[in-house]
Amino acid sequence: MIERAKTTLLVLLVGLSLLQSYLLAYSMPGLGATVKTEQDYINAEPLGEEASVEDVVFPEELVIHFGGDKHTVLYPGSTFYDMILKERIQGREFKGFQRNPVNVLNWDDVRRNDIGVELRFHNGIPVDLLKKLLKVQGDLLFLNETIDRIWIFKTKDTEDVRTFFFTADGEKVYESAQADLTVRDVQDYVGFGEFQTKYIVTADGIYLPDKPMQSVEMVFPYETYSPDLMQRNLFFDPGTTKALEDRNGSQIFTDGKRGLQVEQNGKWITYTNPAASQSKDNLLGDNVYASVEFVNEHGGWDGVHRFVNASPDKDGKAAKTIMFQQYLNNYPVIETRNFQYGTIRLTLQQGTVTGYTRSLITLADKAKSRQARWLPGGEDLLKAFEHYERRSEAVRVFPALQAQPMEDDELRFVPVWGVLLKDGTNDVLLQAYPAGYTPPKTEDETTAPPAGKTGTDGKATDGKDGKEAADASGNDDAKGNTVSGKSAVSGETAGMDAISGGTAAKGTAAGLKAGTMKIKLGNNAALPR
Repeated sequence: MIERAKTTLLVLLVGLSLLQSYLLAYSMPGLGATVKTEQDYINAEPLGEEASVEDVVFPEELVIHFGGDKHTVLYPGSTFYDMILKERIQGREFKGFQRNPVNVLNWDDVRRNDIGVELRFHNGIPVDLLKKLLKVQGDLLFLNETIDRIWIFKTKDTEDVRTFFFTADGEKVYESAQADLTVRDVQDYVGFGEFQTKYIVTADGIYLPDKPMQSVEMVFPYETYSPDLMQRNLFFDPGTTKALEDRNGSQIFTDGKRGLQVEQNGKWITYTNPAASQSKDNLLGDNVYASVEFVNEHGGWDGVHRFVNASPDKDGKAAKTIMFQQYLNNYPVIETRNFQYGTIRLTLQQGTVTGYTRSLITLADKAKSRQARWLPGGEDLLKAFEHYERRSEAVRVFPALQAQPMEDDELRFVPVWGVLLKDGTNDVLLQAYPAGYTPPKTEDETTAPPAGKTGTDGKATDGKDGKEAADASGNDDAKGNTVSGKSAVSGETAGMDAISGGTAAKGTAAGLKAGTMKIKLGNNAALPR
């Protein structure tokens, strides 16, 4: 009896021992909790606003063709840009793509003779990102392409509407044989631009306005994130980092591998996280998604930014550098040699961020002051462009803002004509006319019906010196309204009844001529969000 009890107890102990061994081997609580990767960071307090990929993907400009070699350009945030893109293109379907060589049509003839609109993306965007903007369906070949231009037009003397997607390599076009667009749509596009500033086209396809354009100079107060805050946000264990100072007075934080350099008196950072070179190709779309997520977690977004495709590597692979350009009051902010502000850049290896540069400045919601300024156009701009020292490298000219630091933690944003160069960098082509200068009226303006400020009821009221409803003096909420998606133009709805119902080009033009002949809506309306 005793022996049997001993045997039973022994079997029980052996069983418990085996059970304990199993639990220790396979069920230890928190076994994986202590394993951390190089991309793990301290869960620091959130900084700035978050954004999605949809928020940063939109065309740099829309080019409207009227036929008869007449054109205009609409920029992000203007009312007509939004009405064309968001209300008449984004909801339509594009499918049934047919692949053709780029010379399938004479595009110079199309530009001169056929009415239509171009959506332009410098250096292109992958189709998988384009699908965040438009409803496109295609085969595997098309889905792997990078598109830099979409051209929708009605052929002259016919009722045919054709839609072409141009590849960034300049070799192919894909025609959407089943685009959900009508002749009335294209006529509406043209009607929206009927009374906007007209543009001439240079021999190499660069658009320049034929008369001055009104812009606005602004002064914004700002705050900055502290270097210590960014250190805690970017390093896995800030307690192990060392603080150094180089000869130029810049602060450097390092944990022996990663580095954070704080420059420009604590207003600009360069973060590096070296990674071994990998042989696999970088996928641009994946890098954009990873970049947006990284910025969301490490500094956030101060206002609206647009994804800009950096120039491809020499071997034709997708670039490893991702750039986001900041917009303020609907204008892109361009950096200068003397003051870095306006872009966020990331370098990636297979979705891992190895480099990160950005400003630590966060602007106030409202401008402290605003002042109307005019950008040169016509002969003044053309001459300046022809004599520009890097003219042969220019691919685009556009209205922009240049940030200038002031005392008392303020930034002045001055209107300029920017120029985009082949290497992907921006430069200042020409400054605005001096403050207080108003260009003489053109013949068209002096013969047009009087039109100054317009009220929300669509009726024209007396204007002051012919200034548009978008005059800078009337609104001090440039940043806040741009980000929130609210229009900052008090009278920009004037004449909308004439164009919001799908009117044809002539009907649209008539409605605009009656009430909004001189409105320039590109200054204060909301950017796509």
